[in-house]
Amino acid sequence: MSNQPDQERKIRILVTGATGYIGGRLVPRLLKAGYHVKAMSRSYQKLKARLWHNHPHVELVAGNVLHRSDVENALKGCDVVYYLVHSMVAGQKDFEAADRLSAQNVVVAAENSGVQRIIYLGGLGFEDPTLSQHLRSRHEVADILQQGPVPATVFNAAMIIGSGSASFEILRYLVERLPVMITPKWVHTPVQPIAVANVLEYLIACLNVEQTKGKRFDIGGEDILTYLDLMKIYAQAAGLPPRKVFPVPVLTPQLSSYWIHLVTPLPAYIARPLAEGLKNPVICKNNEIIPLIPQHLLSCTEAISRALERTFEHHVETHWTDSGTLPIEWPQPGDPDWAGGTVLEDNRQLRIEAPVQWVWDAVVKIGGDTGWYYGNWLWQIRGMIDKLVGGVGLRRGRRDPEKLMLGDAVDFWRVSVVKPPEHLTLIAEMKLPGKAALEFHLQSLKDGTTLLNQRARFFPKGVLGLLYWYSTAPLHSFVFPGMIRGIAHFVLQQYQRSVRQEPIGT
Repeated sequence: MSNQPDQERKIRILVTGATGYIGGRLVPRLLKAGYHVKAMSRSYQKLKARLWHNHPHVELVAGNVLHRSDVENALKGCDVVYYLVHSMVAGQKDFEAADRLSAQNVVVAAENSGVQRIIYLGGLGFEDPTLSQHLRSRHEVADILQQGPVPATVFNAAMIIGSGSASFEILRYLVERLPVMITPKWVHTPVQPIAVANVLEYLIACLNVEQTKGKRFDIGGEDILTYLDLMKIYAQAAGLPPRKVFPVPVLTPQLSSYWIHLVTPLPAYIARPLAEGLKNPVICKNNEIIPLIPQHLLSCTEAISRALERTFEHHVETHWTDSGTLPIEWPQPGDPDWAGGTVLEDNRQLRIEAPVQWVWDAVVKIGGDTGWYYGNWLWQIRGMIDKLVGGVGLRRGRRDPEKLMLGDAVDFWRVSVVKPPEHLTLIAEMKLPGKAALEFHLQSLKDGTTLLNQRARFFPKGVLGLLYWYSTAPLHSFVFPGMIRGIAHFVLQQYQRSVRQEPIGT
């Protein structure tokens, strides 16, 4: 089915959550199909970092759906709005209330702005008192959107399989890291997963199918399985020995969330609501969408194999860690003490006998599979401690092993500044009694070498923050100098090898 828009109407589309997992994939596909797109996110800087930010038919809009004025401003001149946001993020204590308010704002703003249609991606699940808080909120949002005067198309999906999706990452880490699992009885819950490619096709194709306007559809792949079946399929697709699974009835959803939090990269604020929903059957009640938007629905084996291929080839287009706001901007040298407090620092400097681009390439590889260039076992211990106290830990890794974009997660850090080949700032997202940053500044010298400045900065929160900094100072005294020396060693190895291999006469 063609996704080309009707050129006479010149449809203008607002995509909320444009830097999220689905939104970040939807925007470039809408642009490719010929639509004019307004991409909305809370962070303009994150929008500017996307590869499609300078496309001639895209507008970047900073705004928060919790603020109705932001939504009304973004919707000016738009015909359609995709509602692809949720409030299940760090720091949001009541995501149900936030989701409710956001949906109400979109309904009112859409009516005031003359929008013709709302399109929403929600969640599957039978309506009953045992429905998890997360799925209940997804259903409530759908109801709010469809009760408004602007026709709303709702697509309800269960587990979305795609490289970088939260559901896929849970499955991947559980199966790869645990050859023997003692699991709750939810492993026998029926589920109807769908590939992210099929989700995107439904979201785009419905624009040209009038029968989908104002309707609610269940969308799923061709397989109805259990989570245990999915684990077996993943192990086979990944070439792993069959996993031994022993379901027991005593593991509650809350205990499951702790288990998922500790074993997978997902932090507690995401693991808990997702784990609670694992007890609810999530299968399609009807298949009305299939004849309206025919497409090849990938089997679970095909979807998992494709996601694995993208993951291993480091072609992860978007990642579950993309959601959320950027961390605070860190004060620069010469700024007054932040909020009247003291910024504690560890500064290191080293001249490296290699061009600045070679040093930059090493710096932006930090974390993930590359590690931290020195004392990786200490970083791993710190990551485990962070996991135990409810933090994100090190297992988030990186979206790409060699490139960084603004807002990317790097283990328990997030990219706050990336200016090749001069400046990289990482802001800590681990559990800390204060705020921390790790900065790298590179300066190209006249003799062709590079001056690398590495600085760890910490703004303590009260006495506990001061105690934390000074108690870890002995570790800093060899971890941080070891790290900058490790970067230099890596750079020199790579650079000298390249020089030796350079053909004579070049």
